[in-house]
Amino acid sequence: ATVACGVQFHALTAINQLEMWQAETFDPETIDRELGWAADIGMNTVRVYLHDMLWPQDREGFLERIDQFLGIADKHGIKTMFVLFDSCWQSFPKLGTQPEPVPHRHNSGWVQSPNFNTLKDVTKHKALKPYVTGVIGKFKDDPRVLCWDLYNEPGNGNSADRIRRRRKEAICLILLEHALEWSRELNPSQPLTIGGLWTNEWVGPKSTRLAEFILENSDVISFHNYEGLDKTIERVGSIRPFGRPLLCTEYLARAEGSRLETHLPYFKKNKIGAYNWGLVAGKIQTQYPWSSLSKAFTAEPKVWHHDVLNPDGTPHIQSEVDLMKALTSGAGE
Repeated sequence: ATVACGVQFHALTAINQLEMWQAETFDPETIDRELGWAADIGMNTVRVYLHDMLWPQDREGFLERIDQFLGIADKHGIKTMFVLFDSCWQSFPKLGTQPEPVPHRHNSGWVQSPNFNTLKDVTKHKALKPYVTGVIGKFKDDPRVLCWDLYNEPGNGNSADRIRRRRKEAICLILLEHALEWSRELNPSQPLTIGGLWTNEWVGPKSTRLAEFILENSDVISFHNYEGLDKTIERVGSIRPFGRPLLCTEYLARAEGSRLETHLPYFKKNKIGAYNWGLVAGKIQTQYPWSSLSKAFTAEPKVWHHDVLNPDGTPHIQSEVDLMKALTSGAGE
């Protein structure tokens, strides 16, 4: 079978999930161009974030745009993994016109889903069921969908949350339990994952209830790791015994030692699906490092943090793209 080789995908014209999907800013021309570039360098799958606020705003239009996206991706031979909820970055998203990027700052406009006020009031969680069942229910037998990722990095957060990590994990776990139950009731043909394991010990005496839940309930185990290859191998070793397919759904932080040339050959050899963060450097500005959140930058770093292609589709590092093409041309055996 072909091993998944892909990327977190968001059009370069979108600062976040809302700008990606709202009717006024949905950009099929850019999506088509960029997914063509992804296919050209050997990618066969993308991981794409949705947002719960898009459902009550315009559910029919939202579903039509998802269908349109899937059609474009399929035309390029690319299967899609959708992410339903996300615990990271800005806590209080609003519909409508999204902010402009803060110059030279990593991911300045990305938003949590749901809004943190909704998340922390657990009595509001069940109001999110129509979104989960509406989206998965519509596409649950669609062969263009590879997988459903229910929740990105549950428990991660932002200083604006004003909450302790362990408390946020507990609240996210309550929503995650609901999302899993709602999804299982639909019996989708595609596997479910929770993306994923990303911090603390995953297996062992210091593992959290959240990590245990993810490992117990994922059809495909997904994990994030932005460390050097030795640490990645150690992490994989801890979850291999569960005997399920593995997806690394986030990696590539070049200065941290997480690089395409070290990690992609390892992932291919070990039949681990791999999604690096970022295809084209765009409005989310993830070519800038995490340190740009606290330190002022005035220009792009010479070696990017994430992302693979310039806005015109040329590679940031030609050898990376050459390697990806070489590794994927053999259909991933």
